[in-house]
This record gives sequence, structure tokens and C-alpha cells, in this order.
Amino acid sequence: MPDDPNHGKPEDTKNFWLQFARYSQIAFIFPAALVVGWLLGAALDKWLHTTWLYLAGILLGIAAGFIELIRTVSRESK
Repeated sequence: MPDDPNHGKPEDTKNFWLQFARYSQIAFIFPAALVVGWLLGAALDKWLHTTWLYLAGILLGIAAGFIELIRTVSRESK
């Protein structure tokens, strides 16, 4: 039996998995925001018969990904 009274507590395990989930969401949200921006831009390109809106969609998707990254990191630092 270990001498550490906190070893193996469910709270420690829960805290680890909670942090893991919060940071791993970044790995999914950032590319998802980029793809959604690209798809919306491509749809607008097709609808409006243009050739550059997909780039604007990609840039907006990247911006949305960075905003979510900043929100997640600032939430954890408080």
C-alpha cells in the first residue's frame, strides 16, 4: 500500500481525464474549423461563380481555430 494518501483517488483520475479531454479537443476543433471554412468558401465560390472565396473561408477557419485555442488555454490558466 503506498504512503501517498492521494494515490489512486478517483478525483485524480477524473482530473487527468478532464484535462486530457480539454486539450485533445484542440486536435479536432482546429482542423474541423479549417475544413468547414474551406467547404463554405467553396460552396460560395460555386454559387457566386468566383474563384477566391475558398481562400477567405480557409482564413476564417484558421482564425476560428486560433480563437478556440486561445479560449481553451485561457480557461485553463484561470
